[in-house]
Amino acid sequence: MRLNKFIAHTGYTSRRKADELIFAGEVKVNNQIVTEPYLQVDPKRDKVSIKGKLLSYSEENIYLMLNKPIEVITSAKDEKGRKCVLDLLPEHLKKQRPFPVGRLDYFSEGLLLLTTDGELCYRLTHPKYKIPKTYVVKVRGENIAEKIKIMQKGMTLKEGEKVLPAQVKVLKTANTHWEIELTITQGLNRQIRRMCRDLDLTVLKLVRIQLGPLHLGNLARGKFKHLTTPEKKLLLKAVGLI
Repeated sequence: MRLNKFIAHTGYTSRRKADELIFAGEVKVNNQIVTEPYLQVDPKRDKVSIKGKLLSYSEENIYLMLNKPIEVITSAKDEKGRKCVLDLLPEHLKKQRPFPVGRLDYFSEGLLLLTTDGELCYRLTHPKYKIPKTYVVKVRGENIAEKIKIMQKGMTLKEGEKVLPAQVKVLKTANTHWEIELTITQGLNRQIRRMCRDLDLTVLKLVRIQLGPLHLGNLARGKFKHLTTPEKKLLLKAVGLI
């Protein structure tokens, strides 16, 4: 198994971050510093450590779906002391160090996947796999119908990033307040909020309801569940792991 993949599989960090640690000389294999992410290691025999911490490898990964509430940080810990998504898990799961796949910002809520499967995390967040993410967004503003057409055609954010066409479905309308279902595949940082900002729309509520083949369903806010075997298979299949 490649070294960067091994590190990600242990749940220590993502594969991209593993590459950075390896290049920085922070990783040792059998007490020798290595700087090659693609070095082959034997999970059962080789000892891999990062900054002196010996990594523990397990064949079994955990896959959790969480309904993130607002005012919770999508991180393992926060330097400002704010509540983080791992704080919503019981202690025995926190000890297994699952990490969130992608991000939902502080005032966004909904479906968040947490896993110890580093390869899955890598593929779900890498742009080339184009995993769709669907949100229900409540917005306020003028000429919303015209602005939805712009989202559907694609747009350029004021920072210069090009946004691919989004799938948009109107769920409810009431004067200047609209509720839309919006599906994107890029996952730029705060993409939906920035799209709305540039179109002079105020986001009142933003909820992620779907990630690839996973649906939030009726999972209560702040609660989590282990993925079922069929859900896990669908997810792994969506990124080409089975």
